[in-house]
Amino acid sequence: MNQKNSLGLDKCFLDLDDPFELFEKWFLEAKKKEINDPNALALGTASKDGTPAVRMVLLKGFDKDGFVFYTNLTSQKGNEIRENPKASMCFHWKSLLRQIRISGILKQVSNETADAYYNTRAYESRIGAWASRQSSVLDNRKNLLKRLDEFREKYNDKENVPRPNHWSGFTLKPSSIEFWLDGDNRIHERLKYTLDKKNSWNKKLLSP
Repeated sequence: MNQKNSLGLDKCFLDLDDPFELFEKWFLEAKKKEINDPNALALGTASKDGTPAVRMVLLKGFDKDGFVFYTNLTSQKGNEIRENPKASMCFHWKSLLRQIRISGILKQVSNETADAYYNTRAYESRIGAWASRQSSVLDNRKNLLKRLDEFREKYNDKENVPRPNHWSGFTLKPSSIEFWLDGDNRIHERLKYTLDKKNSWNKKLLSP
């Protein structure tokens, strides 16, 4: 018989009052078990009129302030975030039969933070950030390849490629974080943390 925590959930939920601690432990497990991109997540945003959109992005860091990813600020997601900063994330780790859903508000990272991460990227990725007009209509792929060549020529020093002003990151500051474990016969186990007005986390069980 599987061990349970004080709430009657599988031991993988532990008995933690801070959801960031539980996220970190689950994420470490995912990095051991998930074959490809354990940091991949579905990012949900919505336009000013409420039209939803979702796409996969990569988590590039997290701490007590939230969960960080990077993007072109003029892309569809960048425009939507500017109009409506409310967003959600969903991690799904099939190897662990677990998922985590996060909702909150997005805030752009500082220039210093964006610069620091940008400078860790591969040269071609940094050039791509300059060349790609993300989400815009592309008349001919040759035009994109031409722009890549132009920026390779412009920034031929691989150690000195400045970050474009239109490229930065966002931090999702969560107001709720839900942990989900697959259960037999779809009787899943769910634990949701919600941030209250006093900035304290409250946790409760959810029905499957």
